[in-house]
Amino acid sequence: MSSDAGAGPDPTRPADAARTQSQHDDDALGVLGYRPELKRTLGNFHTFAAGISYISILTGTFQLFYFGVSFGGPAYWWSWPMVFVGQLMVALCFCELAARYPVAGSVYNWAKSMGGPHVGWLGGWMMMTATMVTLSAVALAYQITLPRIDEWFQFVGDGTGKNDAAANAVLLGSVLILFSTVINAFGVKLMARINSAGVFIELLAAVALIVFLGAHITRGPSTVLTQTYGLGAGEPLGYFGAFLTASLASAYVMYGFDTASSLGEESHDPSRNAPRAILRALVASFIIGGLILLFALMAVPNLFAEQLSTEGLQYVVLATLGSTIGEIFLWCVVVAITVCALAVQAAGIRLMFAMARDNNLPAGSMLARVSPRFKTPVVPAVVIGVVGVVILVININQPQIFSVITSIAIIMIYVAYLLVTTPMLIQRLRGTWEPAEGKFSLGRFGLPVNILAVLWGVAMSINLAWPRAEVYNATGPEHWYLRWGAFLFVGVVALGGFAYYWFVQRQRTGVLPEHRALAQDAPPAATP
Repeated sequence: MSSDAGAGPDPTRPADAARTQSQHDDDALGVLGYRPELKRTLGNFHTFAAGISYISILTGTFQLFYFGVSFGGPAYWWSWPMVFVGQLMVALCFCELAARYPVAGSVYNWAKSMGGPHVGWLGGWMMMTATMVTLSAVALAYQITLPRIDEWFQFVGDGTGKNDAAANAVLLGSVLILFSTVINAFGVKLMARINSAGVFIELLAAVALIVFLGAHITRGPSTVLTQTYGLGAGEPLGYFGAFLTASLASAYVMYGFDTASSLGEESHDPSRNAPRAILRALVASFIIGGLILLFALMAVPNLFAEQLSTEGLQYVVLATLGSTIGEIFLWCVVVAITVCALAVQAAGIRLMFAMARDNNLPAGSMLARVSPRFKTPVVPAVVIGVVGVVILVININQPQIFSVITSIAIIMIYVAYLLVTTPMLIQRLRGTWEPAEGKFSLGRFGLPVNILAVLWGVAMSINLAWPRAEVYNATGPEHWYLRWGAFLFVGVVALGGFAYYWFVQRQRTGVLPEHRALAQDAPPAATP
């Protein structure tokens, strides 16, 4: 070996290095008890793109800007940094977990490792259900954008009927979910290529939008950040109550950053790259999204235009930049919505696969089967796609479909995150939590960050689920079960699902033999 010291570059060395890293990654998976089956093809940008496309700056801001302004006025912008700080606490906890457990179905496996099999199953179940609802919610964003580009996309009625928009949203959303299902079924490499290209377009468009809006600024930031439209007057909590309602618009955007880790079994060196991708995706979304919202409010010709609270950012872009340039940006929003749906479904597929190979779902063997050709679980892609469309069809004649579907999706995500951060906090308090050696670690800041993450999760879950008539029963007649719909739906999903697990599935749980790591290759992992 020493005779090669003075030789020229070995053309096989890069391949050897890559093969060594992949083997190391597979060994780490074997320690967790699983046989490597998914193909490692994703690099640094792919994992970053997966996280940022799930967050999707353009999708979230364009979908719910109208909601924030209508309930909180321009000053709702302050909810953007508020949500960022809270979610940053959660993301930092997730970074430690991603470094220690670089495995598919991140939230499920983290909850299982932190709180045991029962908490793990409930966390996975809530996250999996939330992913399906989220996919439907994202697909609905087509309706807010495509008909604004061209009336041709309003296939149902002319858009003026009571249920025209909701019915057309279901049609457009179903087409998007079908596309996403097909792409995800053909393997992670194709999905990652389309996703990365879409993210590149989205980031380029977002930066360009900031520049164009900045060139049309007509007022200073002080007016925007203090203008409340007088909302909340006469209410018990005053403007603060209105602000809490409006904060849903920001809360919807900044989640899903864990997707970068959920693709860990298909990524190179995930224990190092996933934590970086999580933080980069969240920070980039905060900065770019915050500037878009701020500059939009500073540039719109009329800050008191009714269209701000009905048509949202689409109106701002068209009114400020004109129809030609405005429509170009709206097409970029369509691209962002598309790749966001791809990322949401991709994360859901890995989560369902992770639970199924632990035999924690009905028909686990079928759901956990990896296609030998595409190297991806195809059946979960189909199941998630079908359920996503069913959710849309059930709500086909509901004019409130946008806010209700979105609210429920967010709440379930927050609850699933709590089922990770709370057990993690308990381990810290007991002194049993140990981050991965030589990888991402919060050190002495771990405990205060974890406490803040749990408090934030509890507070926002309650805020988002609060039975506000204006969110859950905005159009008459008023029904108590609609106002309490979030608590009822989330409660039924959680209690019903856990009852099924307790009485049926827990008797069968355990890594399926075909997915289990060979004993000689998988030394037992230390108990957290």
